[in-house]
Amino acid sequence: MHRSLSSLALAWLVLAAAPAAADTVKVLTSGAFKPVVVAMVPAFEARTGHKVEVANDTAGALAKRVAGGEAFDVLVLTPAALQPLAKDGKVLPDSIAPLAKVGIGVAVKAGAPKPAIGTVEEFRHALIDVRKIAYIDPASGGTSGIYLDGLFEKLGVAQVVRPKAVLVAGGLSAEKLVSGEADLAIQQVSEILPVAGVDLVGMLPPEIQNYTTYAGALGTAGTHRAAAAEFLKALSSEEGRQALRSKGMLPP
Repeated sequence: MHRSLSSLALAWLVLAAAPAAADTVKVLTSGAFKPVVVAMVPAFEARTGHKVEVANDTAGALAKRVAGGEAFDVLVLTPAALQPLAKDGKVLPDSIAPLAKVGIGVAVKAGAPKPAIGTVEEFRHALIDVRKIAYIDPASGGTSGIYLDGLFEKLGVAQVVRPKAVLVAGGLSAEKLVSGEADLAIQQVSEILPVAGVDLVGMLPPEIQNYTTYAGALGTAGTHRAAAAEFLKALSSEEGRQALRSKGMLPP
């Protein structure tokens, strides 16, 4: 009898220590911020007992998916993309929180010569001299691709760059360096650093650099509100700031 009571007491303690309910938080994130989200998941799951499901896409594609009714608990996009969704009742306006900003970098295949890009004119010549350039397809709604397409026009090299562009619909442009399809990749630095087999040449010159700001928000129709709010709070914490710095991003 004593042993049975002890076993029951032990079982009760285990149950009491476990989370009241283990939820699965669905996070939709733009590709540039995905490395930070993924880095935060293991510690969050271990600490809370909740699970995190991560899906990513370009900013434009995500906005369309959410507008079309896709379910989610946490959404990470640019503030400009979140505002219309808040107005349409897709995200809670009061939950929108700035998370990070990231600039655009230039990469080559590991071991390849690194072109000079320290000045605008050097960067311009690098675009002209290279065989193939990989970047996000502007038509896919990717933030960096849209900016670069306009930048090439301003620099007067659009007619030279476009015929040798290796356009990526979404994902990591630097992978085209590894496959040999491109010799130069230009994208937000947080999407260059995760690719093995490439070297970061550097950031765009300050005069033409473009920083994208990202913010997070809770879904209005999210079914795991408390767990989602806890994960969003974690992204804004000191732990979150350490994770974003390690992925090439900066605090907002």
